[in-house]
Amino acid sequence: MSTAPATALHPAVAHVTQRIAMRSTATRAAYLQQVATYGQRRRGSDRLGCANVAHAFAAMPASDKLRVVAERAPHIGIINAYNDMLSAHAPLERYPDLIRATARAMGATVQVAGGVPAMCDGITQGTPAMELSLFSRDVIAMATAVSLSHDVFDCALMLGVCDKIVPGLLIGALHFGHLPTVFVPAGPMTSGLSNTDKAKVREQAAQGLVGRSELLVAEQAAYHGPGTCTFYGTANSNQMLLEAMGLHVPGTAFVNPGHAMRAELTRESVRTVLGRPTPALGPTPAVWRVPPIGLMVDERAIVNAMVALLATGGSTNHLIHWVAVARAAGVLIDWDDFSDLSAVVPLLARVYPNGQADVNHFQAAGGPGYVIGELIDAGLMHGDVATVRPGGLHEFACVPQADATGALQWQRPGPSRDLSVLRPVANAFSATGGLKLLSGPLGRAVIKVSAVPTDRHVVSAPARVFDSQEAVLAALDDGSLEATARAASAGADDPGGVVVAVRWQGPQANGMPELHKLTPGLAVLQGKGLRVALLTDGRMSGASGKVPAAIHLSPEAASGGPLARLRDGDRVTVDAVNGHLDVQVPQDQWLARPLDTLPTSLAHSNAAGLGRELFSNLRRHAGAAEAGACTW
Repeated sequence: MSTAPATALHPAVAHVTQRIAMRSTATRAAYLQQVATYGQRRRGSDRLGCANVAHAFAAMPASDKLRVVAERAPHIGIINAYNDMLSAHAPLERYPDLIRATARAMGATVQVAGGVPAMCDGITQGTPAMELSLFSRDVIAMATAVSLSHDVFDCALMLGVCDKIVPGLLIGALHFGHLPTVFVPAGPMTSGLSNTDKAKVREQAAQGLVGRSELLVAEQAAYHGPGTCTFYGTANSNQMLLEAMGLHVPGTAFVNPGHAMRAELTRESVRTVLGRPTPALGPTPAVWRVPPIGLMVDERAIVNAMVALLATGGSTNHLIHWVAVARAAGVLIDWDDFSDLSAVVPLLARVYPNGQADVNHFQAAGGPGYVIGELIDAGLMHGDVATVRPGGLHEFACVPQADATGALQWQRPGPSRDLSVLRPVANAFSATGGLKLLSGPLGRAVIKVSAVPTDRHVVSAPARVFDSQEAVLAALDDGSLEATARAASAGADDPGGVVVAVRWQGPQANGMPELHKLTPGLAVLQGKGLRVALLTDGRMSGASGKVPAAIHLSPEAASGGPLARLRDGDRVTVDAVNGHLDVQVPQDQWLARPLDTLPTSLAHSNAAGLGRELFSNLRRHAGAAEAGACTW
């Protein structure tokens, strides 16, 4: 635990934290009992039978076998999400050798316990493979559990970065909550074509003003090298949340893969998990052991992650993923918790899509260290939580630098170096976090308004109901959606509007794909002055932008949710100011209206091809979005 003096906690943060703790009393106690039970056992090589031990270490060099078995050296298990299909994960190919060499120099041993799959939503957007995306999180969690099930490790390093990968690794790690665990990222790619210019070209392509060749040139200029994509989507939000939870080496999130400090930060992850970190704030205690991850990730750490998400305008996907992460630690959170925190957490960052900057600009302005320091000082974060470092969360309010010899040092970042990107709490971009909970006769949904123009925070217009993303794209292409919107005009000064309702996109229907392909076309309609909103039981990704989108609608249509009652022409109001999601149909008529059912043709197409058959059981058992869409 940190020995730094506690800052007076904001009453709303304290209230939400206490509410979560009370709600989670039984589940957290059961989880902690399990952590204690497994943590009290003897070391794996002492506990297992001789044949088991021989199998476990058969491929290791003789010197390593001697260390881990006879000398009882600390043994690190690596879970690696490496593949060179993902730009963010390609650098991880060389990490195991670097980690192994560092550990050996410290008298420890290492094995790559296993690899986990990692898919890219940028590749699969708008394709049937996107229907595997959300469930890949739970597959990754299961693969992590399979990898660690050899049960010979004293601690673990999790190598992964992107959208479902980090939540999956974290869920899997929490099911081995007795192990000290450190997460190891690879950093973002360097800045290429700006996200703003990329979005402009996409909108031009949606209007037919540029062709495929021009669009491809722009996309390749934006996504051009190793590292995460530079917009502040789910992948980069993952890294911010891990910093806020104290699960990284401090300040390691947004250092580019080719940066001279990157390799040293990876070596520092080994020193950290072994309890011998380079001191960041004051001397390292003579005796230090990283707490088991299951003890670190409590309700306070989860609230810290939620606050960091809100303060930086992060991905809406985490209103699903972090519910599942919390559940894995026996902590129960819901969207009311996010909403209540959003009401008091100010927006400190403007990073695309809720600003012009990319994550490299965010890092240069002060990065996670600046944000965490501001939030702790304002009483908006629990500064007294346990982390992977002996100085607690206050170490994560620092940024790393290398001295002339390449050795790491940490410093407070000081004032924001760019007030257009990062601001202090006292001069925030917005007094609230930019995420709103919507509720009404259509169910509960969330909306991210940090990038939405204020005059679009309330949209009331007739609905146009679609059964698929492809049907929306067709209506955009043939002009019929624009015609629907213009037909709703109330006069010369009102060009009209439409609420685009896309159903059968929830976890049980088709795995809850992101519908990001709709963004350019809907943005074009909005740019013509039309009132446009999206309403769906699907996801819109961490790139939710300037078009108001009421997403994750629960319960989903496929499970009998009221979205299945909606008909073309019903007037829908998406009100992000007051948190309302209304349909102007008399209640008796609304309740008497039959629920549509998932069309047989869609049910068949969702279940067949490109491996989707293998995920039928996950679709069948998936929980609601607000419950984390968990399949376990």
